[in-house]
Amino acid sequence: MKFHSAELFKVLGVDTRVKIIELLKTQGPLGAMEIAKQLGITPAAVSQHLRLLRQSGLVRSERKGYWIPYSIDEEALEKCGRQLAQVCTCGCQGAGKEQELLKVDLESLKRCQRELANELQLVEARIKELESE
Repeated sequence: MKFHSAELFKVLGVDTRVKIIELLKTQGPLGAMEIAKQLGITPAAVSQHLRLLRQSGLVRSERKGYWIPYSIDEEALEKCGRQLAQVCTCGCQGAGKEQELLKVDLESLKRCQRELANELQLVEARIKELESE
């Protein structure tokens, strides 16, 4: 079951679900127990969040014996990002729209800068992780 935009963003309105997506994005497929351990919440709570994320189409799972690894559906996440970029208040209109940034106020640019810095940290962490493997 795929959700419409408003329902999708309602699913993402819960901080724990966003953290689950960040974990899966930076660490790759994880089981519910590992996610629970890293977030410091119960496996039952993680399972409920994963159920909604699966129903929204952002996360997928495939049983491998007793282990059920959860991973991000990259295409669905990209679509979600494009939808968000359409309503973004910073004025950047998503990646690659640098010309639009010239028309934006200082506070919006600073907010965009913070968001990009956070995203860059996630990318750098993933690069270090992959290099150490």
